Amino acid sequence: MGMNQESEKNMSSPMEQITLENETGANIAFLGRLYAEHSFYDEETRVLTQQKLYITEQGDQAYSVVSSDGRMKEKRAYLIKRSGNLCKIYNGLFDVTVNARDLLAVVKGLCGLTDTLSSEDFFSRVQDKDRAANS
Repeated sequence: MGMNQESEKNMSSPMEQITLENETGANIAFLGRLYAEHSFYDEETRVLTQQKLYITEQGDQAYSVVSSDGRMKEKRAYLIKRSGNLCKIYNGLFDVTVNARDLLAVVKGLCGLTDTLSSEDFFSRVQDKDRAANS
């Protein structure tokens, strides 16, 4: 099933109480629903990583990352609240507030996106997905 079909299915799911386990700080608990998930295996490091994105009842996003090499498992969770041009990111221990445009620029760099996709096109696509995720 493609991401759009999966997201549409998840958006119609009822809200439920969710607790994301977190090794970097407190567990993150909220009322929400799964929006999207993705898993990938890195053959070089032999690590399986599972990522899940949730939408909270208040319209915020929660993000969990679980990585395991079969012996050790690492669990991280984040709550992301957007207010205008700012994103407040909580990892169970600390809050960090960053400009949303700067955050998207970092994500673009981490994704390896080059000048083949203009910043405006990239930001427009991300913001369209952000609006869809919050509607």
